[in-house]
Amino acid sequence: MKLEIAVVSAAGAGTAAAEGAHRVELCSSLELGGITPSQGLMEASMEHVDGRLEIHPLIRCRPGDFRYSASDVDTMVHEIRHLLAQGAHGVVVGALTPSGDLDVHTIQRLVEAARAANPGAQLTFHRAIDQSNEPLAVLEQLVELGFTRVLTSGHEATAGAGLKTLAAMAERSGGAVEIMAGGGLTLEDIPAMHAAGLSAVHLSAKKTVSTLGDGAISLGAQDGADPTAYTVTDREVVRAAKAMVNALDLAAAR
Repeated sequence: MKLEIAVVSAAGAGTAAAEGAHRVELCSSLELGGITPSQGLMEASMEHVDGRLEIHPLIRCRPGDFRYSASDVDTMVHEIRHLLAQGAHGVVVGALTPSGDLDVHTIQRLVEAARAANPGAQLTFHRAIDQSNEPLAVLEQLVELGFTRVLTSGHEATAGAGLKTLAAMAERSGGAVEIMAGGGLTLEDIPAMHAAGLSAVHLSAKKTVSTLGDGAISLGAQDGADPTAYTVTDREVVRAAKAMVNALDLAAAR
């Protein structure tokens, strides 16, 4: 079973690499569901991982829904070109129509941009599939479009709640595409995912850091949120997840 960690910093990517993760999804602003990382963050992350794992940047030009304008799509095409040119192993994309179906036209444009930049680039479809009307139907379309994997919580708010659908997706894909469980995934969920035939798990493995006690003042937030808070990758969670994945794989091999 593969272990992927969502990270928002070069230090986080380095932590994931040091603790044996197989790849990272690199993004910014996890609190917004993740948006495209900068080219500087991509470059710094590559330096921190030093070839020890794969880096897959999220391509999402804005927070919110997955219904994209022509300008949004043009922006994401440019992001794909630049990040793959920097050495990304693949990209993480997704788009839906207003009716909740796969936006095939947009996805084809993004796939074509990725293939033009790097014919061997891996393609991951993100949790937009969990907002689609028929995730199993979308899965079949993604297989036809040549996707490498699908990140999904099984059409539920959390992967634990979506276990039944995740298992059905793994069976339906027949190995043609990797089904990666993610979205509210906990360490305690991993054994059930392994038993259900999932070939990968995805965790944010994050913790919040705050210096509020230092007397910081708000710079615009009006909702009472801590103005100093930010997230970092929790080394202990990554280490525990890797140990659990290793133990499950070893037990299955016996």
